[in-house]
Order: sequence, then C-alpha cells, then structure tokens
Amino acid sequence: MKFCSHCGFAAPELRVPDGDTLPRYVCGACGTIHYQNPKVVVGCLPVWDDKVLLCKRAIEPRRGLWTLPAGFLENGETILAGAERETAEEAHARVDVGLLYTMISLPHINQVYVMFRARLLDLDFGPGSESLEVKLFDEAQIPWSEIAFRTITRTLRNYFLDRKLGEFPVRVSALEKRAPLKPELLGAG
Repeated sequence: MKFCSHCGFAAPELRVPDGDTLPRYVCGACGTIHYQNPKVVVGCLPVWDDKVLLCKRAIEPRRGLWTLPAGFLENGETILAGAERETAEEAHARVDVGLLYTMISLPHINQVYVMFRARLLDLDFGPGSESLEVKLFDEAQIPWSEIAFRTITRTLRNYFLDRKLGEFPVRVSALEKRAPLKPELLGAG
C-alpha cells in the first residue's frame, strides 16, 4: 500500500497496534488499521445419482484441469448463496444446496475453502464463461491426475469414502504448503 485508503495521505506502516498482538498496516496520519484477512472460497459438490459434476477450468490458475464449481465469496453474500451462485456461473447448474461438507484452511495462501454437498435439480447444465466443459463423473471415471486443486482432490476422496460408509460428517482440515522437490528428484543432480 502506497497510501491509506481511508485518508489518502500516508503510506501505512507495519506495526502492532495498541491492544493487538499481530503486526498490521496502520496509517500514521489517521490511525486507520488496514486488516488483511483470508479469502473465502465457496462451492458445491453437486451430485446426480452416483455421479459428481465437475468443471474443466477455462481460466488460470490451472486452466484445462477439473474442479468442483467454486469461487470467491462476494461482499454481502452468504456462504450458501455464494456456493449456489458459483455453481450457476461455472456450470449453469441448478442445485439444492445441502449441508456443509468440508472446510479446508490454506494458511500459506490465505484462503479457506467451504464446500457444500448439493443435489442437482436437473440435467440442464453446461459450461459457463469460466469453464471449458462440464461433465458428470462416477468414481471410477474421475480424472484424478487432472484435478486442479488439492482441496478438490481431498473433498472428492472424502466424499467417495463417506458415501461407502453411509455417513457424511463435516470435515475440517488444513493443507500446508508443499515442500519443493529436491534437485536430485528432479533429475538435476
């Protein structure tokens, strides 16, 4: 930040404000504290019979790979409304959003994924502007090596396991940053 978005005068300084415990950007002119918080990604795991609806991404990151319909929550939007909106935008699919299913923290990129189980209301779906293709997959057809994000892989694997067990607990977890591969594993050693 080059200027305070509240007063427009000074560049905020990183310091621990009075009464706080973490460093924050604080404007020296007006005292406004500029909090930086994680982004919330919301989405659905849409199901029809024994199949799951996936979208092939038309945008970066991970263009050309498969994902569940999901995206960033908008200001003034509930997480349920956001999950339904993202499903409509990315897959032109109508869903009955069900219970919360997974909540996955990604502290290394300041995101939290919130995914709901959902029931497709009909088979009238197709690619939205952010999708190249939208398709139903049964478990054996899932293109596991072409899944765009680890959060989606985890959500799908948990779903198929839970379906076999006949119960769907809320799954709360975290994914840490992957360690870089050692040069000798990359063939550079």
